[in-house]
Amino acid sequence: MSDRWGRLAPLTGVLFGVLVVVAVFTNSSETPKASASAAKVAAYYTEHRSEVETSGILFALAFLVLVLFAGALRSYLRRTAAAEGLGALVLAGAVLMAAGAIAAIGIEYGLAHNLHNLSNETAKTLNFVSTELFLPVLAGAFLFGVCSGLAILRGAALPKWLGWVAIVIGIAVLVPPASFPALLAFVIWSIVVAILMYLRSGGSAGATSTSAAEPA
Repeated sequence: MSDRWGRLAPLTGVLFGVLVVVAVFTNSSETPKASASAAKVAAYYTEHRSEVETSGILFALAFLVLVLFAGALRSYLRRTAAAEGLGALVLAGAVLMAAGAIAAIGIEYGLAHNLHNLSNETAKTLNFVSTELFLPVLAGAFLFGVCSGLAILRGAALPKWLGWVAIVIGIAVLVPPASFPALLAFVIWSIVVAILMYLRSGGSAGATSTSAAEPA
């Protein structure tokens, strides 16, 4: 069972990407900005209650899966001595992203689910808090991107261009106009890396052992 998990663990990166895509399509409306009026916030969560709740659950699951993917990536990076310490920072970045995202999502979910018990001003305050809690997500993405990129450039068994892309993504998330596109690029990067990790380690190993077990 542990060997099977070891082979499949990298594919959590693909699952992360799928969950994010489904969550985005579940609620494609734009969440009110931190500066939005109390009336606008109340109207938004009243109109999009079910979408916010469903999307929130999917996003929460996605970021939990991201931590699992980061753990698999850390194990993969540890195969290269020069990248071992950076792997721990990659996992720390994922945990920071998940903590910030799930906290923000929890507030949005609670706001949508319990709006009838809240005043408009309270709803506005909670919307402001959930918006600002997005900052840890960006900080975690910076840590994840830069450290994984450096680890790849130091010799991890992944294409060097993925290392440079990861570093660019990590830096771009801290630049407000580029933050959202950079996060989308992060999702795509995770899927690509997950597939390559699976093919170069677990998947190929599984295929080799299966072939060896077959009679000539």
